[in-house]
Amino acid sequence: MYASVRDDLRNTLDEIRAAGLYKPERVIGTPQSASVSVATGEVLNFCANNYLGLADHPEVVASAKEALDRWGYGMASVRFICGTQDVHKELEARLSAFLGQEDTILYSSCFDANGGVFETILGPQDAVISDALNHASIIDGIRLSKARRHRYANRDLADLEQQLKETQDARRRLIVTDGVFSMDGYVAPLAEICDLADRYDAMVMVDDSHAVGFVGPGGRGTPELHGVMDRVDIITGTLGKALGGASGGYVAARAEIVALLRQRSRPYLFSNSLAPVIAAASLKVLDLLESAGDLRERLNANTALFRTRMTEAGFEILPGDHPIAPVMIGDAAEAGRMAELLLERGVYVIGFSYPVVPMGQARIRVQLSAAHSTEDVERAVAAFVDARATMAG
Repeated sequence: MYASVRDDLRNTLDEIRAAGLYKPERVIGTPQSASVSVATGEVLNFCANNYLGLADHPEVVASAKEALDRWGYGMASVRFICGTQDVHKELEARLSAFLGQEDTILYSSCFDANGGVFETILGPQDAVISDALNHASIIDGIRLSKARRHRYANRDLADLEQQLKETQDARRRLIVTDGVFSMDGYVAPLAEICDLADRYDAMVMVDDSHAVGFVGPGGRGTPELHGVMDRVDIITGTLGKALGGASGGYVAARAEIVALLRQRSRPYLFSNSLAPVIAAASLKVLDLLESAGDLRERLNANTALFRTRMTEAGFEILPGDHPIAPVMIGDAAEAGRMAELLLERGVYVIGFSYPVVPMGQARIRVQLSAAHSTEDVERAVAAFVDARATMAG
C-alpha cells in the first residue's frame, strides 16, 4: 500500500519545491543570540522571536541550571496526577499578577493553549467571532469546538460589529484576535474591540504572543498598550518568544474560566507538565522584566532605525512600529532567492510564502531584537541593498 502513497507524497513535495515554497531547516550550532553559527559560518540573526535578547541571558541560563538540581529534568506526568510542583504554581501566580488577570494555567505551548480554550467554554449554542488573520493555532482551536464560527476582516471594526449583530441569538459570544499579527506586525485595535464587546455583551480573547514582554509601558502587552487590561477576559501567550524563547504557553483569564480549563481542557489534561527548568527560568525572566526598560528602549530604537533605513533605500515595508518588519517581495521564488543571497552576506532571514501568507504576498519577515547593535542593523540594511542589486543583474 505505501508504495503508491509514497509516490503521491513525493509528487506533492516536488510540486512544493517547484513552486519555490519548500522550507528547509538550517542547523544552528550555537545558542540563540543576535549572531549565530550556521553551516556557512557566523551570521547575524534577524528572524528569531528573541525580542529582548533573553534567550541566552546569563541570569536566565544560571536559573535554568539551578532548577535542574532543585526540581529535576521532567515531571513524567500531567498536572492533575503528580505533575504539579511549587514552581508551576508560582509561575502561574506571577503571570497572573504581571498580566492583570485573576488566574493563569500553563500549557506545553501556546498552540496547545489556543487548542484547549474554545471547546471547553463554548458549545453549539455559542458563537466565536475571529479575525481573518488570526494565528493558525486559533483557527485550529476554533475547529475543535462546536460553536458557530464567524470571521471578520482583519482589524475591520465595521465588519466585526456586523458579525456581532448577526449573532445576537447566541448564548455566549467570544471575540478573538491576535494582539499583534505575526506576519504583518499590525496591532489589533483592542480599545475599540472592547467597546464593541461591551455594547453587544461579548467576551474578548487576545493571543498576545508577539507582544508580552516588550509592548506597552511595562511590557504587559497590547491590553496594557491600549489601556484595557481590566476589559480583556482571556489572554493566551507563549514563554517561547520574548520571555526567554524556550517553550510553554499559558491562558491568563477570569478565575472561573481557568478553573474550568483545569477540569476539561484536553491539551492540559493529557499533556505532560511544563518542564520545571522552563518554569523556573521563566520566573527569572519575569524578574528581569521589572527592570527591562532599557531593553525595550533599545528594541524600539533598533526597530525605528531598520524601518527608516529600509524605507529610505526604497524597500516596501508594511507600516507600523513593531519589531516585526515585513519586507514585501511578492513572488515566492524571489523571496527565497533574496533570503539565500542575504545569508551569503552574513544576514540570516527567511522568506515567507504561501500558505503561511496569502499567494502573491511573499515577504522576508525581519525581526529586530534588543540584542542587536546599531552596527548590526546598518549591516543588515546594506546586505538587503546589495542582494537586491545582485538579483537585478
